[in-house]
Amino acid sequence: MTTETRYRVVIRCPKCGEKYILRGRQRADGEYETGFKRCVCGNETELNVEATPE
Repeated sequence: MTTETRYRVVIRCPKCGEKYILRGRQRADGEYETGFKRCVCGNETELNVEATPE
């Protein structure tokens, strides 16, 4: 059984200031898979993402 590292991912929207705290895994391309699609203000592209291992 393989164990993938889970990450605590904090996503901040610079347009409206909303903050989301999610858990996810790192994909092969270096991005994090959390299921997050877009901010409540409609912003999909300009997001600040910080991740720390759990």
